[in-house]
Amino acid sequence: MAETIPFKNLHSREYQGHKKKVHSVAWNCSGTKLASGSVDQTARIWQIEPHGHGKVKDVELKGHTDSVDQLCWDPKHAELIATASGDKTVRLWDARSGKCSQQVELSGENINITYKPDGTHIAVGNRDDELTILDVRKFKPIHKRKFNYEVNEIAWNTGGDMFFLTTGNGTVEVLAYPSLQAVNTLNAHTAGCYCIAIDPLGRYFAVGSADSLVSLWSIKEMLCLRTFTKLEWPVRTISFNHTGDYIASASEDLFIDIANVQTGRSVYQIPCRAAMNSVEWNPKHNLLAFAGDDKNKYQADEGVFRIFGFESA
Repeated sequence: MAETIPFKNLHSREYQGHKKKVHSVAWNCSGTKLASGSVDQTARIWQIEPHGHGKVKDVELKGHTDSVDQLCWDPKHAELIATASGDKTVRLWDARSGKCSQQVELSGENINITYKPDGTHIAVGNRDDELTILDVRKFKPIHKRKFNYEVNEIAWNTGGDMFFLTTGNGTVEVLAYPSLQAVNTLNAHTAGCYCIAIDPLGRYFAVGSADSLVSLWSIKEMLCLRTFTKLEWPVRTISFNHTGDYIASASEDLFIDIANVQTGRSVYQIPCRAAMNSVEWNPKHNLLAFAGDDKNKYQADEGVFRIFGFESA
């Protein structure tokens, strides 16, 4: 029997609402809502049904006074979401009401944000290579550290006892958590490392680099297992699907690559019209949200994102 090509007959749908380009897309823990953060200073929450067709309602999160660069949902609570902005604040929102419940002003322009898997802490990285850890309950900083190198995307492992920093030097710095003591420096790439994703089953992490490669690492052994080589431009964003079988990666190439994690082979490309800023798989279904620098025919930002994986357009 011929092997079926995964993802072959699936469609993308487009979601419009933002006035400027979308920087970040993220799914809540139940896979029912998607958040989008934009240069237009807002985030929006969209209710997505994997087999639904209806018109999608969205809730606008208003209050930031600069670009919403990244956002992340509480891993234990399907209605709580944190946003990081260039306005120096981090805000916590209720996705149902669209109201901001907590906010804290930090020392710089925030560009990266991630939750600890147990939902107790949030890590925020800013443009000045400073890392702040927030206690979620008090919504106050409990830890600050400035690094003397370029810090890009950050992540905890699934157990929450290790913390990863991708750096402009092509390394991944592995720190113990909560001590933030250096445990390991992995010489991952020949150019800056931009993004990191953790396999949902906790076996691997993947790193995307300016050298256009994605590398896959064993968390247990801290060794590189393989690289994914389909893209030709700096890798800006990567994501594992919910089963850990596939990894999506994107760049300024005009396609998103989906590769088989075990073989390293590319299995599908989703065409796109612009450089991508964010790709993220739904935690329950093979739906991939993606957002980039899409422009209309007048060269203005379109403010759209798309979701791939629907059985009909």
